[in-house]
Parts: sequence; structure tokens; C-alpha cells
Amino acid sequence: MTAIPFSKFHGFGNDYIVIESVSLPDGMSLPDLARTICRRHTGAGSDGIAVLTKLDAANADYACAIVNPDGSIAAFSGNGTRCAVAYLHYKEIWSHPDLRLETLSGVKNYHLLESAGGHYEFRAEIGKPQFTSAAIPFASETPLDTVIDHEIWFGHDEIIRISAVNVGNPVACIFVESFDFDWREIGRDLESHAAFPERANIVFVSVIDDANIDLRIWERGAGETAASGTCSSAAAVLASITNRTGRTVAVHSPGGTANVIWRDDDEIILTGTADHVYDGKFPV
Repeated sequence: MTAIPFSKFHGFGNDYIVIESVSLPDGMSLPDLARTICRRHTGAGSDGIAVLTKLDAANADYACAIVNPDGSIAAFSGNGTRCAVAYLHYKEIWSHPDLRLETLSGVKNYHLLESAGGHYEFRAEIGKPQFTSAAIPFASETPLDTVIDHEIWFGHDEIIRISAVNVGNPVACIFVESFDFDWREIGRDLESHAAFPERANIVFVSVIDDANIDLRIWERGAGETAASGTCSSAAAVLASITNRTGRTVAVHSPGGTANVIWRDDDEIILTGTADHVYDGKFPV
């Protein structure tokens, strides 16, 4: 029996299993592996896997594939990729503070801010938000330049107001006064709503003040998560563009607090942590 070595990390409680592609058996299906290893009771348990491949390229040092627990492929994960970069430092494979990581949504730049005893903090340039209905994607009768405070039918006779953006993955935000309602059920239903042809991350956002927001997250392909880098970034951008906050926002979630800056040149800067949990080998 083959055993795949891995390391488990988490970013604010959003946990990922990090694997080097050279450790995988030939022909291994990443979706099948994710569905097995991510199971909480019969696998190692995680919100996804991050698979690293060394590159010999001019524009990137490594590539990272992110796969959700249901086997679907994510174009990007803020926490998942941060865990992957932390793995490279933890294993002493990479020692330079800067690393360029190729993802399905483009090359992201990571800078190591802190490293101590399996705890890592990074500042990352993760790209520019895309607002058009085609880029999100969001199904609308006519093309939209932005999807801001847009009403969609939900359930049999309810209208819900959403704002959406693509920050590597499609994210829809609902601004709320509190979380004293069954947001999980709504998130589960909205994830696969007809308005989102590629499904969407559903985020409930409570604005604390012009520099702080609080989130509850229903993540596409993973369900409820304690934190999400892409969801934090999207919520911060959408809070700013709707004049609820400024462009520098502390994003609070049950797992912890990430910091997001939406620069004047449109680049999103995400600062957060990654912590080593344990190493293991998974039989396949």
C-alpha cells in the first residue's frame, strides 16, 4: 500500500492538507484524493488540499492546485495558498522571504513577515477584483458592469439583496445587521442558486465600523468554514465600494482576523497567518 506524506496547516481555523505533487502516485486523481482525505471522520479532515509543484519558469517559483472536499477545483484560496507557502518554509525547501505562486487565477506574490515555531504570517498580493457579471460569473438578463445590491429571488417568494465580485473565486455577500438567523441554510441554498452558474462562496457581512467587518462564511465546495482569505478579501472590497468602510479593513471571522488593503491601483493585499498542525502519511 502506498502512503502519501502530507502536512496539515490552518489559516484562522480554515485547514488545508498540503502535499507535494512529486509524492503522488502516477495517475492519482486529485478530486478523488480530496474527497477521501478531507473527510472529518474517516480521513485526515480538512477544508481542502493544496498540491505544490516546483516550477522552472520565469514568472513563478511554484504552482499550487487547490481542491475542495467535494472534489471540485478552486481557482484560488487565500488561506489554502498561504498554508502551502508556509509548508515550503516549514520543510526548509524555500528560505527567501518572497515567493511567486502560480494559481489558476494567476500568479500571486507572498512575502514572509513572521516565522516562529510553526507559526507563519504573510502579506500577499492576490490580484485585482473583477466586478462584471461575466467575470464573476453572475447570470443576469443583460450584462452588468457591477453586481451591487442586486435583488434575486430566493426560495418561493423571497427577495434577497446581494453584492458579488470575483477575487480568484466568485463571492456573493449579503450585508446584515446580525447573524441571528439561519445563515447556514441560506448559504447552502444560495451556493447553487441559478444566478451563479459556477456556484459561489456565500458570505454574510456585518459592518462594525469603517475599518472593521465581521463575517460568517458558507464556502463553495466546503460548507461552513471558520475563515476564508478570498471571502475576506471580497467582503472588504464590497464593503468599501458600497461606502460602508474605507479601503483598509480588519476582517473578523470565527477563526481570527485577517487584514485587507484594497490599494488605489486595484491590487488586493491580504495579510494573514498559517499555522502547522501536524505531519502524517495517508494510505491510498
